[in-house]
Amino acid sequence: MSTVVSGRRIAEPGPVKGRRFRLPTRAPRTPRPARQPRPKVPLTREQERLVLMSSVLTMVAIVCLWSLAQMLLLGRLSEDRSQGLLYPEFRHELAAQTAPTGPTTVDADGKTVAVAPGEPVAVVSAPEIGLSQVVVEGTAPSDLLAGPGHRRDTVLPGQEGTSLVYGRATTYGGPFGKIEDLRAGDHIYVVIGQGRVDFTVLGVRYDGDPLPPAPAAGKARLVLTTAEQLRWGMSPGRAVYVDAEAPKAYPAPSGRPAAVPEPELAMQTDSGAMPLLVLCLAGLVAVTLGVIAARQRWSAALVWVVATPIVIALSWGTTDVVMRLLPNLI
Repeated sequence: MSTVVSGRRIAEPGPVKGRRFRLPTRAPRTPRPARQPRPKVPLTREQERLVLMSSVLTMVAIVCLWSLAQMLLLGRLSEDRSQGLLYPEFRHELAAQTAPTGPTTVDADGKTVAVAPGEPVAVVSAPEIGLSQVVVEGTAPSDLLAGPGHRRDTVLPGQEGTSLVYGRATTYGGPFGKIEDLRAGDHIYVVIGQGRVDFTVLGVRYDGDPLPPAPAAGKARLVLTTAEQLRWGMSPGRAVYVDAEAPKAYPAPSGRPAAVPEPELAMQTDSGAMPLLVLCLAGLVAVTLGVIAARQRWSAALVWVVATPIVIALSWGTTDVVMRLLPNLI
């Protein structure tokens, strides 16, 4: 090939044969020396004290905050779950006509046994305050974690005589937190194994107020009991009673106990839970010591990621035990 420039023919350079062009190569990298592990520096006494204090304070904060949240917020979920299980159980018993009507019932083997604490015995509802709850047998603090409880030395709601039903005012859903808003003439409906009973509210009274007259023969008296509410959410040591009466009542089988243990009375605690509380606290102390030891070997973030679920589980169990040591109506 050639090109004519100003009358001259200039040959264009052609490809060079027999020669190869190589790209310049980089010089090989020298390998970096292996990173030597940092020597472990022992903690000073001041640092050990800081680790100890921060671990203890963090544990105390987790337990206290979780317990408070469980009493006022998460306890509602627990109570709702219990009610969700109790309602279909009691409805099945009503359909099968095996719901308790007295202090004893017949089990699946045909044997007569006492109604166990925690078993559903009635459904109570008050449309004016949005109340609808399954009532369980027993009024001890542990029984009332699942919902309102029937005091065992009284007849069932709707039977001839006076029936006492306890419920919490604030903690674990506070199912009876609004019964103070009931007024004379409001209606309370109760369903038991013998049928449905319509009660009319007589009034609301407090500790120290005069008692209403005893119900006449053939009538049913229902007394809903809880703790008085304060504006800031907790409860003092005063009980609230809502008296209601029905003109007709079902017969009450005999065999009720003449009295119940002290933990089943209004505003009482269950001191028998103290050994279990000591065991739960020992578990929390053991976890705290484990956290302190682990933080000296691993990072604080890793330790708390592993330890927090364990602490929460222990806090949940501890709170349930603490509720048995608090008045049963709060």
